[in-house]
Amino acid sequence: MSVFRRSKIRDSLTKTRHSFFGQIAGLLRGGEITEETWEELEALLVQADVGVNTTIALVDRLRTEVAKGRVRGAQALQDLLKQELLNLLGTPPPMIIDEPRLLTVVFIVGVNGSGKTTTIAKLAKYYKDRGRKVMLAAADTFRAAAIDQLKIWGERVGVPVIAHQPGADPGAVVYDSIRASQSRKADLLIVDTAGRLHTKYNLMEELRKVWGVANKRVHQAPHETFLVLDATTGQNALSQARYFKEAVHVTGVIVAKLDGTAKGGVVFAIAQELGLPVRFIGTGETLDDLAEFDAKAFVEGLFE
Repeated sequence: MSVFRRSKIRDSLTKTRHSFFGQIAGLLRGGEITEETWEELEALLVQADVGVNTTIALVDRLRTEVAKGRVRGAQALQDLLKQELLNLLGTPPPMIIDEPRLLTVVFIVGVNGSGKTTTIAKLAKYYKDRGRKVMLAAADTFRAAAIDQLKIWGERVGVPVIAHQPGADPGAVVYDSIRASQSRKADLLIVDTAGRLHTKYNLMEELRKVWGVANKRVHQAPHETFLVLDATTGQNALSQARYFKEAVHVTGVIVAKLDGTAKGGVVFAIAQELGLPVRFIGTGETLDDLAEFDAKAFVEGLFE
């Protein structure tokens, strides 16, 4: 991994590192490990949005290692905590989006306000800069503003956007976008979907229908479905993720606005409680502020 990407990940964690994980580092520099140490550690992890269940399991494992005499002193405990956090994130399989094929179709899902449209623009630029021929599909037809926003971002990035009128059938937009991508020999189509409220059953059904349109036109499409979650919403992001995971086959998560929260621990809850790999993180507000997720750089960035 490049030094540049590592520094971007580290910088995006500034607020998290200076708050809860900074306090954890200070706590574990305190010398003797006492019952109060465990209680404070547990409280700080929960406050950092690591999640109650994940935190309890994590602290229990640390307690066991200390009780067995395998860990002596606070510094060794911090090293073990970092390793356990790394274990929580696991090793995800390679991304399908990176596999060579004539046309890769990627759906982007998430609620309004999560940073979905901006994330699509960042993702388009990320892959365009790496030599991919990218097109965008404005399949969020329920809001005229969503179509206009995607067109503006498409112009800024320099990628074509296929769009219909507001209120059009999203499936028709996906159908035409796939045809346009094939005729123009694009190899990556990123589809914006409606920022539907996750509690609306009929809207989730609509999302499944659009999925079916893509699957009939391109073999095994959509090849990826990335769920954009707003890191600043913390545990609310998890409830959103569960609804979307039930509706469609989500293959990975993009955590937006990570630089804007002190509760970056939600990344561990996403990986552990949802079983979904984090694929990218938003590291700032510019088009270049998107980094492919690296678990080791992420964990180190929490404590540096």
